[in-house]
Amino acid sequence: MRNRTRLVTAISALLVAIALLFIPLPQRLGLDTRIVTVASIQRPATAVFDYVTTPAHWPAWHPSSLAVSGSVDHPLNLGEQVTEEFRVAGRRGRVVWTVAEREPPARWTIEGKIDGKPAGTVTYSLTSTAGGTRFERDFTYRAPSLWFALFNWLVLRARIQSESDTAVSRLKGILEAAPQASRAGR
Repeated sequence: MRNRTRLVTAISALLVAIALLFIPLPQRLGLDTRIVTVASIQRPATAVFDYVTTPAHWPAWHPSSLAVSGSVDHPLNLGEQVTEEFRVAGRRGRVVWTVAEREPPARWTIEGKIDGKPAGTVTYSLTSTAGGTRFERDFTYRAPSLWFALFNWLVLRARIQSESDTAVSRLKGILEAAPQASRAGR
Protein backbone atom coordinates (compact mmCIF):
# COMPACT_ATOMS: atom_id res chain seq x y z
CA MET A 1 0.00 0.00 0.00
CA ARG A 2 2.82 2.35 0.88
CA ASN A 3 4.57 1.74 -2.50
CA ARG A 4 1.32 2.39 -4.32
CA THR A 5 0.91 5.75 -2.52
CA ARG A 6 4.47 6.72 -3.46
CA LEU A 7 3.86 5.74 -7.08
CA VAL A 8 0.63 7.76 -7.26
CA THR A 9 2.38 10.73 -5.62
CA ALA A 10 5.33 10.49 -8.01
CA ILE A 11 3.06 10.25 -11.07
CA SER A 12 0.96 13.18 -9.81
CA ALA A 13 4.07 15.30 -9.26
CA LEU A 14 5.35 14.43 -12.74
CA LEU A 15 2.02 15.38 -14.32
CA VAL A 16 1.96 18.70 -12.46
CA ALA A 17 5.54 19.43 -13.56
CA ILE A 18 4.67 18.66 -17.20
CA ALA A 19 1.54 20.82 -16.99
CA LEU A 20 3.59 23.73 -15.63
CA LEU A 21 5.84 23.57 -18.68
CA PHE A 22 2.88 24.40 -20.94
CA ILE A 23 1.10 27.07 -18.88
CA PRO A 24 1.34 30.47 -20.62
CA LEU A 25 3.93 32.71 -19.01
CA PRO A 26 3.13 36.27 -17.94
CA GLN A 27 4.76 38.85 -20.19
CA ARG A 28 6.46 40.53 -17.24
CA LEU A 29 8.86 37.59 -16.85
CA GLY A 30 10.82 39.00 -19.78
CA LEU A 31 11.75 35.74 -21.48
CA ASP A 32 12.49 37.57 -24.73
CA THR A 33 15.09 36.42 -27.21
CA ARG A 34 16.94 38.87 -29.47
CA ILE A 35 18.53 37.73 -32.69
CA VAL A 36 20.78 40.48 -34.05
CA THR A 37 22.68 40.35 -37.34
CA VAL A 38 24.76 43.20 -38.74
CA ALA A 39 26.38 43.75 -42.14
CA SER A 40 28.12 46.52 -44.00
CA ILE A 41 26.46 46.89 -47.41
CA GLN A 42 28.12 48.93 -50.14
CA ARG A 43 24.92 50.70 -51.23
CA PRO A 44 23.28 53.95 -50.11
CA ALA A 45 20.98 53.68 -47.10
CA THR A 46 17.95 54.77 -49.16
CA ALA A 47 18.49 51.92 -51.65
CA VAL A 48 18.90 49.36 -48.84
CA PHE A 49 15.87 50.74 -46.96
CA ASP A 50 13.61 50.65 -50.02
CA TYR A 51 14.69 47.09 -50.86
CA VAL A 52 14.28 45.54 -47.40
CA THR A 53 10.97 47.26 -46.68
CA THR A 54 9.43 45.95 -49.92
CA PRO A 55 7.99 42.52 -48.99
CA ALA A 56 8.12 41.18 -52.58
CA HIS A 57 11.92 41.01 -52.12
CA TRP A 58 11.89 39.01 -48.87
CA PRO A 59 11.81 35.49 -50.40
CA ALA A 60 14.84 36.40 -52.54
CA TRP A 61 17.09 37.07 -49.57
CA HIS A 62 15.55 35.53 -46.44
CA PRO A 63 15.58 31.70 -46.37
CA SER A 64 12.64 31.63 -43.91
CA SER A 65 10.38 33.68 -46.19
CA LEU A 66 8.54 31.31 -48.54
CA ALA A 67 5.93 33.71 -49.97
CA VAL A 68 4.28 37.06 -49.25
CA SER A 69 0.82 38.40 -50.04
CA GLY A 70 -1.05 41.64 -49.62
CA SER A 71 0.82 44.92 -49.97
CA VAL A 72 4.07 43.57 -51.35
CA ASP A 73 5.10 45.76 -54.29
CA HIS A 74 6.36 48.86 -52.47
CA PRO A 75 8.16 49.92 -49.29
CA LEU A 76 5.51 49.52 -46.60
CA ASN A 77 4.27 52.57 -44.71
CA LEU A 78 3.17 52.90 -41.11
CA GLY A 79 0.13 50.70 -40.40
CA GLU A 80 0.33 48.69 -43.63
CA GLN A 81 0.17 44.90 -43.39
CA VAL A 82 1.55 41.94 -45.28
CA THR A 83 1.05 38.20 -44.81
CA GLU A 84 4.12 35.98 -44.96
CA GLU A 85 4.33 32.22 -45.34
CA PHE A 86 7.42 31.14 -43.44
CA ARG A 87 9.54 28.21 -42.38
CA VAL A 88 11.58 29.10 -39.30
CA ALA A 89 13.81 26.44 -37.77
CA GLY A 90 11.81 23.81 -39.66
CA ARG A 91 8.40 25.10 -38.52
CA ARG A 92 6.00 26.31 -41.22
CA GLY A 93 3.36 28.92 -40.62
CA ARG A 94 1.73 32.17 -41.60
CA VAL A 95 2.34 35.51 -39.93
CA VAL A 96 0.67 38.88 -40.44
CA TRP A 97 3.17 41.72 -40.14
CA THR A 98 2.09 45.29 -39.39
CA VAL A 99 4.44 48.26 -39.80
CA ALA A 100 4.79 49.82 -36.35
CA GLU A 101 7.60 52.29 -37.03
CA ARG A 102 8.96 53.91 -40.18
CA GLU A 103 11.74 56.51 -40.30
CA PRO A 104 13.28 56.36 -43.80
CA PRO A 105 16.07 55.55 -44.39
CA ALA A 106 17.12 54.90 -40.78
CA ARG A 107 14.62 52.61 -39.05
CA TRP A 108 11.69 50.32 -39.81
CA THR A 109 9.83 48.01 -37.43
CA ILE A 110 7.17 45.38 -38.06
CA GLU A 111 5.20 43.46 -35.46
CA GLY A 112 3.99 39.95 -36.26
CA LYS A 113 0.92 38.01 -35.21
CA ILE A 114 0.22 34.32 -35.72
CA ASP A 115 -3.42 33.39 -35.22
CA GLY A 116 -3.93 36.77 -33.54
CA LYS A 117 -1.17 36.20 -30.96
CA PRO A 118 2.10 38.19 -30.83
CA ALA A 119 4.82 36.37 -32.77
CA GLY A 120 7.74 38.76 -32.65
CA THR A 121 9.13 42.06 -33.83
CA VAL A 122 11.63 42.73 -36.60
CA THR A 123 13.52 46.03 -36.67
CA TYR A 124 15.86 47.19 -39.41
CA SER A 125 18.29 49.94 -38.37
CA LEU A 126 20.35 51.58 -41.10
CA THR A 127 23.24 54.00 -40.70
CA SER A 128 24.99 55.73 -43.60
CA THR A 129 28.74 55.13 -43.65
CA ALA A 130 31.58 56.23 -45.93
CA GLY A 131 31.39 52.87 -47.73
CA GLY A 132 27.60 52.56 -47.89
CA THR A 133 25.28 51.38 -45.12
CA ARG A 134 25.57 49.63 -41.78
CA PHE A 135 22.50 47.37 -41.75
CA GLU A 136 21.25 45.78 -38.52
CA ARG A 137 18.42 43.26 -38.37
CA ASP A 138 16.95 42.68 -34.91
CA PHE A 139 14.36 39.93 -34.44
CA THR A 140 12.84 39.76 -30.96
CA TYR A 141 10.41 37.08 -29.82
CA ARG A 142 9.14 35.94 -26.47
CA ALA A 143 8.78 32.50 -24.92
CA PRO A 144 5.09 31.88 -24.31
CA SER A 145 5.75 28.91 -21.98
CA LEU A 146 8.54 27.26 -20.01
CA TRP A 147 8.54 24.41 -22.55
CA PHE A 148 9.15 26.89 -25.39
CA ALA A 149 11.83 28.69 -23.34
CA LEU A 150 13.66 25.40 -22.78
CA PHE A 151 13.33 24.33 -26.43
CA ASN A 152 14.44 27.80 -27.53
CA TRP A 153 17.51 27.65 -25.31
CA LEU A 154 18.47 24.13 -26.41
CA VAL A 155 17.69 24.22 -30.15
CA LEU A 156 15.63 27.02 -31.62
CA ARG A 157 17.69 30.15 -30.92
CA ALA A 158 20.82 28.87 -32.66
CA ARG A 159 18.83 27.82 -35.73
CA ILE A 160 17.09 31.18 -35.95
CA GLN A 161 20.41 33.01 -35.54
CA SER A 162 21.89 30.94 -38.37
CA GLU A 163 18.91 31.70 -40.63
CA SER A 164 19.20 35.40 -39.85
CA ASP A 165 22.94 35.40 -40.55
CA THR A 166 22.31 33.65 -43.89
CA ALA A 167 19.54 36.13 -44.74
CA VAL A 168 21.66 39.22 -44.13
CA SER A 169 24.59 37.69 -46.02
CA ARG A 170 22.29 37.01 -49.00
CA LEU A 171 20.90 40.54 -48.75
CA LYS A 172 24.40 41.97 -48.89
CA GLY A 173 25.26 39.82 -51.92
CA ILE A 174 22.11 40.76 -53.83
CA LEU A 175 22.38 44.48 -53.17
CA GLU A 176 26.11 44.70 -53.84
CA ALA A 177 25.77 42.72 -57.08
CA ALA A 178 23.03 45.02 -58.43
CA PRO A 179 25.28 48.02 -59.23
CA GLN A 180 27.94 45.75 -60.74
CA ALA A 181 25.36 44.10 -63.00
CA SER A 182 24.15 47.46 -64.29
CA ARG A 183 27.73 48.63 -64.97
CA ALA A 184 28.52 45.38 -66.78
CA GLY A 185 25.56 45.88 -69.10
CA ARG A 186 26.82 49.28 -70.38
